[in-house]
Amino acid sequence: MAHEAEMKSLAKYLEKNNLKQTRQREMILAAFLGAKRHVTSEDLYQLVREQHPNIGYTTVYRTMKLLVEAGLATERHFDDGITRYETEHEHHDHLVCIKCGRIQEFECDEIEERQREIAKGYGFQVLRHRHELYGHCAACRES
Repeated sequence: MAHEAEMKSLAKYLEKNNLKQTRQREMILAAFLGAKRHVTSEDLYQLVREQHPNIGYTTVYRTMKLLVEAGLATERHFDDGITRYETEHEHHDHLVCIKCGRIQEFECDEIEERQREIAKGYGFQVLRHRHELYGHCAACRES
């Protein structure tokens, strides 16, 4: 079964918090994990609705809040004020096009190492960080 580990994590979280395991929640989780990109609640609702037209927007929105609480999704807030969700995975940073909204993930060991050195130099313990670069993607610069 695809996404078996995440489904088990969701079931464990729901049981621990005395919440119901529903087929709708499972379908929303599967659609979210299958999206493999940053999605808004509206994006995810449109994806879910293609397969399951009986699931409403409010159910998708509430389920995403639940997935965040369960540690299966992360809320991201970029400069446009729109909440997007992404899966919990290895640390990465973002290039955000302010013209078309495209978000490109990237990883750079040198940046991570330099951040650790800077924090250490100041006697600072980093618990988490976000690195976002805003500008125009190649496609928007060409148009």
